[in-house]
Amino acid sequence: MQKLSRSDLMSLEQYSLERTRLRNEVIAHKPAAQRPGRPNMTWCFEDRTTIRYQVLEMLRAERIFESAGIQDEARCVQPTDPKRQQLEGDSAARIPDPEQRRVALGNLIGVEDRCWMRVSEMDRVSAIADEDLERENADKTSAVHFLRFELTPSMVQAMKGGATLSIGVDHEHYRHSVSPLPDAIRNALAGDLD
Repeated sequence: MQKLSRSDLMSLEQYSLERTRLRNEVIAHKPAAQRPGRPNMTWCFEDRTTIRYQVLEMLRAERIFESAGIQDEARCVQPTDPKRQQLEGDSAARIPDPEQRRVALGNLIGVEDRCWMRVSEMDRVSAIADEDLERENADKTSAVHFLRFELTPSMVQAMKGGATLSIGVDHEHYRHSVSPLPDAIRNALAGDLD
């Protein structure tokens, strides 16, 4: 994925005029970025569209208009892998009922460390989760976890060549996989890799 540059962003004034349209575009785009997990769980991977929107929202919220500040904000949210051999996103438990959600999150401690991805028949890649801060305590886990999957060059090459991609969770209270992901989803993810 090509990193954002200053020319990909806009002034605060221009963004205020375009904000509603851009927000609607990102909302419409998100289903394409969401990957099925299991009922009550979705995975959503970041791409250039979602990252650009995040940067613009941060610039707006912080009222940043100087070039150095804009570059700093863009650097904070962009993928760190310059060769883009990793996929980043989040997993989210979607349990509407508050009591059911409380019980489920109590049973799912450690679920973020049991998420995996697999290219074709290659080894599974386990998620590196929640690097920004701890998202669980002794009683429950968070409903949202930030995940990063580090792929090998051969995995990236295989994905770009059309190899299947599977995702899953292997936790004692939550086991599910999607194997393989639909081609359109695999192609979108492969397109974000260098």
